[in-house]
Amino acid sequence: MLKTLMVAVAGLSLSAAVSAQELVEGQHYEALEEPVETQVDDGQIEVLDVFWYGCPHCYRLQSHVNEWEETLDDDVTMAKMPATMGGDWNTHANAYYAAEELGIAEELHADFFDAIHQDERSMTDSDDIAAFFADYGVSEDEAKEALKAFNVRSNVNKANSRMRDMRLMGVPALVVDGRYVVTPSSAGSLENMPKIADALVEKVREERDE
Repeated sequence: MLKTLMVAVAGLSLSAAVSAQELVEGQHYEALEEPVETQVDDGQIEVLDVFWYGCPHCYRLQSHVNEWEETLDDDVTMAKMPATMGGDWNTHANAYYAAEELGIAEELHADFFDAIHQDERSMTDSDDIAAFFADYGVSEDEAKEALKAFNVRSNVNKANSRMRDMRLMGVPALVVDGRYVVTPSSAGSLENMPKIADALVEKVREERDE
């Protein structure tokens, strides 16, 4: 059974733009009691896309996030973090960080989603993953080495720790500035998630200016 958050069909109806003043904590987003350290340069606002390759909601969210990312100002950094909840989740997280280690994560990311959700490939076998990686300018041997690399395992463990710190029990989620968590349930739909996150980015700007 997929451990994903169900999209709320009776959620908030939002306009194309949402102001920070319209947001209600506990209704449109959750605020973490303890902020999680971000991994961006000083002055930047991190928006963390937490996903699982096997999650259909995460797959559908990507187009909305990609469209939104093109509109972001220079003070916002989009980042990705694979969710780690055991089993295939960790296998896919390992694949993401291996691709990152090989320098092919950005190029491969959307295609890996497509392989699972369009081509119906599970992508949970290391040989299959290595063969897939080989289409991106690395050898299968290099891919297999990366899948077993210490740095990759370490990154999976760090992601697992951040998942706990963010108290995430499912995906997709957008985490703004290590403090504000947006889910399909809180946003009302996948399409609304970037709109809520955008308003939260403005909220962070306002807070930093105070």
